[in-house]
Amino acid sequence: MENPKNPIRRSQAWFGRQDRDGFVHRSWIKNQGYPHDELDGRPVIGICNTWSELTPCNGHFRELAEFVKRGVYEAGGFPLEFPVMSLGETQLRPTAMLFRNLASMDVEESIRGNPIDGVVLLMGCDKTTPSLLMGAASCDLPTIGVSGGPMLNGKFRGKDVGSGTGVWQMSEMVRAGEMTMQEFTSCESDMHRSKGSCMTMGTASTMACMVEALGMSLPENAAFPAADTRRNRLAQMTGRRIVEMVKQDLRMSQILTREAFENAIRINAAIGGSTNAVIHLLAIAGRMGVQLNLDDWDKLGSQVNCLLNLQPSGKYLMEDFCYAGGLPAVQREILSLLHGDALTVNGKSVKENVSEAPCYNREVIKTLDEPFIAAAGIAVVRGNLAPDGAVIKPSAASPHLLTHRGRAVVFVSIEDFHARIDDPELDIDEHCIMVLQNCGPRGYPGMAEVGNMPLPPKVLQKGITDMVRISDARMSGTAYGTVVLHTSPEAAAGGPLALVRNGDIIELNVPERKLHLEVSDEELAVRRAAWVSPEKPARGYYKLYVEHVQQAHLGADLDFLVGKSGAAVPRDSH
Repeated sequence: MENPKNPIRRSQAWFGRQDRDGFVHRSWIKNQGYPHDELDGRPVIGICNTWSELTPCNGHFRELAEFVKRGVYEAGGFPLEFPVMSLGETQLRPTAMLFRNLASMDVEESIRGNPIDGVVLLMGCDKTTPSLLMGAASCDLPTIGVSGGPMLNGKFRGKDVGSGTGVWQMSEMVRAGEMTMQEFTSCESDMHRSKGSCMTMGTASTMACMVEALGMSLPENAAFPAADTRRNRLAQMTGRRIVEMVKQDLRMSQILTREAFENAIRINAAIGGSTNAVIHLLAIAGRMGVQLNLDDWDKLGSQVNCLLNLQPSGKYLMEDFCYAGGLPAVQREILSLLHGDALTVNGKSVKENVSEAPCYNREVIKTLDEPFIAAAGIAVVRGNLAPDGAVIKPSAASPHLLTHRGRAVVFVSIEDFHARIDDPELDIDEHCIMVLQNCGPRGYPGMAEVGNMPLPPKVLQKGITDMVRISDARMSGTAYGTVVLHTSPEAAAGGPLALVRNGDIIELNVPERKLHLEVSDEELAVRRAAWVSPEKPARGYYKLYVEHVQQAHLGADLDFLVGKSGAAVPRDSH
């Protein structure tokens, strides 16, 4: 029997004690029918589950968790599933991003406060992935991730349609008078016809790819559809592997190195990944204590070619990506750009995992020398309108708008935007630049996905489908367009975006990484003196969030959560 004052494993500080408190810990958990030998030194594996019927992307996680448990039992571990706050992108208001940091606190404290030796993270919908990684990183136990997988391809009138991307496209067609509302709503069941998350390269699929790119999952985690039985097999293999990781004491800090984040940035560019990956990876790195900043995204990833012909940047969907070879095929293609010796959770290096990975369809996954889009990684623009930076995804933008100068049409809130955008009297044309204020971390609050503002009908009716748009908000990874996002500092924090007025001239020059407001410093000083800070929330989590959230260029984490506290066994509860 291990010494309870100096346990070999954390869980034995609970279950290995031969005293009153050991009796309490063992006896109460035995009320679920567990035999005594499962508490007698086996690695206790916590399965962190974000299942919820309010989170459709994760609605199949009860089943997925059972396969993880199989693997844990097979490897001699003791699995204990626990719930944490689930963040459903499609249902949760005002935005799931508001609660990402709260969920991460739930994860961190649940892991640290319980008899857990290693953790399996079940994640799928957009914010469940970063929140679980952030919380687990702050504990730094042996940890491995399993994503829920994308839905099968949407099918509508004989054609593939992508979740999110198809919605944005067809809703614009309705506003342009090219599709009836009845035709639009008839696609609802056809677009989402299986369990899983968005099957476009939205934020859910992007972050699943980032988990694999960081080395935090077994190979092939990103692309297996949720309905594919190989997803369950992967979950079972993950259950086996986490037990071995506990025995080896292979912790997150050994996987999430600076080299792992550099790999992820380059892979995000190669897959045409979501701009949301920027803010999430910055936050995860901050928890891990890895030095990563916004400029690293431009320096490391902006010139990497996009190889993946997948919506919203291209034609195909995640199911096609899976059949073409999935992320290992992309990693092999750009292996010369990666840190091939970076360690992954299966105990092998990136190079060992992917050096023989096949590609079965070059229409879906292009080669590095003949890419889908050249030099298409996320770009960071700066200037007097964004001193701390803003981001744009060139692969989803219109090339002719990447260098543009136009008159600002300003909306002070998303409500102001909705109230005026369809007005035929609105003074706007396709040459203007749409500016949305007060939608950043503090302003919304939570930095909602409203940055890809729909175009005015008067412009759509001309056949124009894109305009330059600038905001301190985010946009869905399924969205597209010439959209400048994450402008920092945000308007609600007194950033220059708050000072833009109708008629101001703005210059966007992505090749030169420039975002400039053509207003004199003197005039901006006058406007700043007249600026009034928005009223802050009075109570609850909203108040805590607004008072402590960092700006977008720092990852929008809460300032007191940056870094990690480890997983020392807390003091007794009795």
